[in-house]
Amino acid sequence: MSRMALSLRPATNTDDAFSLQVYASTRANEMALVPWSDEQKQWFVEMQFNAQRTSYRQERPNAEWLILMQEKNAVGRMIVDRSDDVIRLMDIALLPEYRNQGIGSKFMNDLIQESRETGKSILLHVEGYNPAFNLYSRMGFKKIGEQSFYVAMEWAPEVRTPF
Repeated sequence: MSRMALSLRPATNTDDAFSLQVYASTRANEMALVPWSDEQKQWFVEMQFNAQRTSYRQERPNAEWLILMQEKNAVGRMIVDRSDDVIRLMDIALLPEYRNQGIGSKFMNDLIQESRETGKSILLHVEGYNPAFNLYSRMGFKKIGEQSFYVAMEWAPEVRTPF
């Protein structure tokens, strides 16, 4: 893992282009398979990004939109919705050059620590073919369901009895 300082900051409207860049990087392999022009691919990715953003904001209006920082560099984004009983990780993604360095794991471990402290489970959905599925499994997330090509996963804090 990188030894540089990692932190989160709230996303602002000035982060829209960066957030689109992160989103587009998560669709790059898929876009490489379609016989479209670069302009068509860009249009499609922007349409999907805007649809996702609109949907997330409507479904989870209280979600936190965060930018993952390494020192002073924006390296990814994370969207988390906290309710009274659950922490819902809606999205976490890093730019390709920052993947596989332990950065995502650090932020996931922070959520797991929050889960332990609050007693709230963490819920997320991930494509079964996404390499993050294996990461989440290694971190102790359990598969709790499937819908289409998404796998629902949960990390539940240990429940301690008073005896």
